[in-house]
Amino acid sequence: MNHFTNLLKTISCTAVVLYVLAINSRLHAQDMTAHEIINIMTETMNPDQSQGKMKMTIVTTSGQERTFEYETFSKNQGEKSLMKYVKPTRVKDQSILMLNNADDIWVYFPRTKRVRKLATHAKKQKVEGSDFSYEDMGASNTFIDEYDAIRQNDEKKEGRQCYKLELTRKSESSASYSRIVMWVEKEYMVPLVIDYYHEDDPKLWEKQLICSDIQLIDDIYTPMKFVMYNKLDNTQTSMEIIEVSYKIDLPDDLFTEQGMQK
Repeated sequence: MNHFTNLLKTISCTAVVLYVLAINSRLHAQDMTAHEIINIMTETMNPDQSQGKMKMTIVTTSGQERTFEYETFSKNQGEKSLMKYVKPTRVKDQSILMLNNADDIWVYFPRTKRVRKLATHAKKQKVEGSDFSYEDMGASNTFIDEYDAIRQNDEKKEGRQCYKLELTRKSESSASYSRIVMWVEKEYMVPLVIDYYHEDDPKLWEKQLICSDIQLIDDIYTPMKFVMYNKLDNTQTSMEIIEVSYKIDLPDDLFTEQGMQK
């Protein structure tokens, strides 16, 4: 009888502890600052290392589609990234290396077997004519380093409860957008919607990114599809993750001019 009573006490205490932890967790979520949310989201979206394959589809103003497939590699939480094109044939084996969060960009052209380093301002240019810039794809710490963030009232977006954040470009920053508004999904801590505003006009809505099909891969929540809508050009580009792995060990020499050409 004493054993049964003690067991009930143990279960009761455990239930109380779990309840208190749940309450504290909810209270902490309510008290989280914009800085904390941005940091957790950035860590989630930029794992230490990753390797995968992606498909990019560009839809032009006339409705025509252009499709690319490429392999991706990243290291140091996205500070180093490499793209190697697989399809179509005309760009096969072409590769793009981005270091220092896309501040340094190299492109390898297999036909001429030459590597070209792009100018610093090139990170604002479109990748293969898509609606994603080099900065969009390779600058992992942009939201932390280049913007001041404030937390607004929480909102529901894409059917999910989200933190709503507004980011304003720092005065010393050369980031491509003057203002960014984003909705970060509360449970998975990944962005669902990001609104980008023009470099020179914080009221001019330039692009919108929508992330979807969130899956748990190697213990990391991962949006498997990204669609960037260009509000000014009336075009859109989708990127779909075909496969991805995070539990890998990539060699440092992969992220070099020699590694680009292998």
